[in-house]
Amino acid sequence: MPVPPSSVANTELVIITGLSGSGKGTVLKAFEDLGYYSVDNLPIDLIPKFAELTKSAPNIRRAALVVDIREGSALERLPALYKKIRRMVPARLLFLEADDAILLRRFSETRRPHPLGTKQSVAASIRHERERLEPIRKIADPIINTSNYNVHELRETIHSKFGQDRKQGGVLVQINSFGFRHGIPPESDLVFDVRFLPNPNYIPEFKEKTGKHPSVARYIRSFPQSQEFIERISDLLIYLMPHYIDEGKSYLTISFGCTGGHHRSVMIADEIRKRLGAAGYRVKENHRDIKK
Repeated sequence: MPVPPSSVANTELVIITGLSGSGKGTVLKAFEDLGYYSVDNLPIDLIPKFAELTKSAPNIRRAALVVDIREGSALERLPALYKKIRRMVPARLLFLEADDAILLRRFSETRRPHPLGTKQSVAASIRHERERLEPIRKIADPIINTSNYNVHELRETIHSKFGQDRKQGGVLVQINSFGFRHGIPPESDLVFDVRFLPNPNYIPEFKEKTGKHPSVARYIRSFPQSQEFIERISDLLIYLMPHYIDEGKSYLTISFGCTGGHHRSVMIADEIRKRLGAAGYRVKENHRDIKK
């Protein structure tokens, strides 16, 4: 069984991993700003020793380290090693990822080679890395998709989630729209299906527009079931939010899905974002499939 937090006062080890280009360096710096003893690219065989150090050293109460694909085949041992470490100290495994197109753009902008080398394309390296990291991703908590974050927003997210005052700071809400044909966003905490609403896609004048267009939004909003859904879901979420905060939840992802992610889910996500913002919550909005 993992060591309960009370058994090692305030000790916390955060292991940061994930895809190359997903922002691990930025996140490690954010942990350093929070007072975590931070180490980049620690050899995997030294992680248990490092965990022991966080447990015994009086001047290291919280620590964060990065381990990633640069470890090569040794990274395959991380899932088993993580289970062992959690028996020693309270630990969390933070996994960072981003969409393939975003990662390609980041590598292009920085002109840095992918850690897996130059014998294959960057796109192929990203796919290969994603496959190799999947066993680690399955046991990670939390998983953060950094596709729509700039450096400042990513740092704010880490400060909100891991800072000592994170409970007092409330919850940071991510509102997603998506299309079911493209899959449910894996980072979702709550998923709502809005395919029961009338579909603007079948109306020629709306087909090439999105749910952000005023005429499309008016059309969707004109149906009584749309209004009732917005009211009921807003009331539900505003009721739930204080309870999530009381349980220590500092980051909540709410996703609304329709068929293609162009019309209904976009309009509903935008409306719920406004309602939660008006209720005093910090809300970020992302329309994942709006351009697909």
